[in-house]
Amino acid sequence: MDMQTLRAKDDAELRAELLRLRRSEFEMRMQVRIGQLARNHTFQETRRDIARVKTLMTERRQGEKK
Repeated sequence: MDMQTLRAKDDAELRAELLRLRRSEFEMRMQVRIGQLARNHTFQETRRDIARVKTLMTERRQGEKK
């Protein structure tokens, strides 16, 4: 997911996206533990997407304070 796509979303959509990504990360973590995750790179991509969403949410909060 790229930042342009994320910037187009409003706060509610970002929170929903973050929740979806965290659930996905949890499911992948469980798959890793039992040896079912075939594409390990998706775990890292999900973690980076979570960081992107959280960064954008923080930027918006900082912008509102100023």
